[in-house]
Amino acid sequence: MTRALPLYQVDAFTAERFRGNPAAVMPLTEALPDALMQAIAAENNLSETAFLQRRPGASVEYDIRWFTPALEVQLCGHATLASAAVVFEKLEPQATRVTFHSLSGPLYVEKTTLPTGAQGYALDFPRDVPETVEDAALLAQVSDAFGGLEVLDLLCSPTAAYRLVALVKDAATVATAKPDLMKIAAINHRSVSLTAAVDTDEVSLTAAGNGDHTDVDFVSRMFAPKAGIPEDPVTGSLHCILTPYWAARLGKTKLYARQLSARRGDLWVEDTGTRTILAGQTVFVLEGAMLV
Repeated sequence: MTRALPLYQVDAFTAERFRGNPAAVMPLTEALPDALMQAIAAENNLSETAFLQRRPGASVEYDIRWFTPALEVQLCGHATLASAAVVFEKLEPQATRVTFHSLSGPLYVEKTTLPTGAQGYALDFPRDVPETVEDAALLAQVSDAFGGLEVLDLLCSPTAAYRLVALVKDAATVATAKPDLMKIAAINHRSVSLTAAVDTDEVSLTAAGNGDHTDVDFVSRMFAPKAGIPEDPVTGSLHCILTPYWAARLGKTKLYARQLSARRGDLWVEDTGTRTILAGQTVFVLEGAMLV
């Protein structure tokens, strides 16, 4: 029997429609089979589709799962921001704080006023301090995947070992980098924390804000072809790594970040020492139903 499930599409980490990172959000009244959620995410063909299910009780709590067109992920920032917008603006407008229960533990989002004075949402996420990867062959492999790009340092997440971050010399290098997605998909490495080789699902670039981006503290781009995401427009979870890294490097705990994809996106981030705060705006672009 065909059912109509509510569907929202929200641009996250932007105040402009058709900028930032689009996410699909589907509030559910009952759980769906994993295979169906994966098929829906593939049909949406966005970097992430979030599925929400309200937990009973007076407090505003939801179970959340995220799927790319190819697989389920453990943590996603922009789709959580988009989900919070759906909760606050469509489902429970009286709420000021929501808890999402996820594969990465409880995630908290609350309404906030951004440094610009605009209204937005602040995500309370895990803190993921990266490790330096001492592997000349791997560094050369990453460099080659970007046409011989000079990599100053290579970092990886100790908790998400599939995630590599390459430090490059400036923001212009990040903005103009030309990735070979087949070479990125072929990269694997041995994490400092692990004893086994790990297939790398994501490779990111980062640099300090300078040149055309002196208004921000740091910039980035992220590529995940094996996850079905050639380039992610704005990656909240990546900033769980970048925020403590740049906070230590720049000697400040509150920073302003920009992801330099074609769509662009801005994030206000904070390293609390135990958690990462990611704040931004959202714009609704679609509201309807999917027949399943």
